[in-house]
Amino acid sequence: MRKQRFDSVWDAIEPSRTAAANMKARAEMMIAIRDTVTAWRVTQAAAGKRLGLTQPRMNDLMRGRINKFSLDALINLATRAGLSVRVKVVRPAA
Repeated sequence: MRKQRFDSVWDAIEPSRTAAANMKARAEMMIAIRDTVTAWRVTQAAAGKRLGLTQPRMNDLMRGRINKFSLDALINLATRAGLSVRVKVVRPAA
């Protein structure tokens, strides 16, 4: 059996490079938001109120349920959390 190497777990499990790129961006965004919210040291209900989410939806975010959030929704949440969002597009090395 030949071993394969991947840049990320998303490259290994997603069916296309497009899907992998989307999941990588969403994962990065969720981690940044979760880390910011954790630093607030408030309840999920209080954090949810600050971000405009219900407590159950906040729980989904904090537990990393990535399939429940679109990239657009995560960008909006990151902005509400006081984070600055930038997108960097690069050409792959030849």
